[in-house]
Amino acid sequence: MQASPSTTLSSTGDPAPVLRPDALPALVDALVEQGWYLGANVIDADLCQALYQECLHMAEHGALIPAGIGRGKEHNIRRDVRGDAIHWLDRESQAQRRYLEAMATLQQELNQTLFLGLFEYEAHFAHYPAGAFYQTHLDSFRGRANRVLSTVGYLNAGWPEDGGGEMVIYAPDAPHREVARVRPQAGTFACFLSETIPHEVLPTRLPRASIAGWFRRNASLGSVIDPAR
Repeated sequence: MQASPSTTLSSTGDPAPVLRPDALPALVDALVEQGWYLGANVIDADLCQALYQECLHMAEHGALIPAGIGRGKEHNIRRDVRGDAIHWLDRESQAQRRYLEAMATLQQELNQTLFLGLFEYEAHFAHYPAGAFYQTHLDSFRGRANRVLSTVGYLNAGWPEDGGGEMVIYAPDAPHREVARVRPQAGTFACFLSETIPHEVLPTRLPRASIAGWFRRNASLGSVIDPAR
């Protein structure tokens, strides 16, 4: 049987893992020690390519929507703050399903290892056209800190040194002190505490594609469902 474009077969005929298996111990240790993790060549290269092509097709056919800031009635489109366009992953392709299934496995392993009580995972494509950026921010919403862990999977192969678009991670106790700079190269995977790790996306010189996601905690109270559906 021929493998689909988003699936790499191992020598045993089984699909290659989406995330490099030996990355998990380092991810767990980094979250405990510093609140953030960064790894190169973590995501399967063929899956990155399939997801990149899907995101690019959406961008070229107007299927992405401008990303905003804030939540509910406070949601606004602010191009002076954030310039990407998004599409929420909905399992409509095999590539999306493989990525989301890998995140579900990661969620289970993190709950077993770190007892985080992660309830579910949500994610979207993020496409930054040339010149776009995202100012320094935290991923948790004020008053609704149910986003526990943020993830970013990068999709652009062969990202040049001068391409811009890096994600800068700042120290939680000193939000102007840079602790890491993430080049948006395909296969790179970042994970960090949503409530405490400030970060930004620097202006990109080339179109930039990634998947931004969040593991969430169930914060339902009474008749108010949180996470919202």
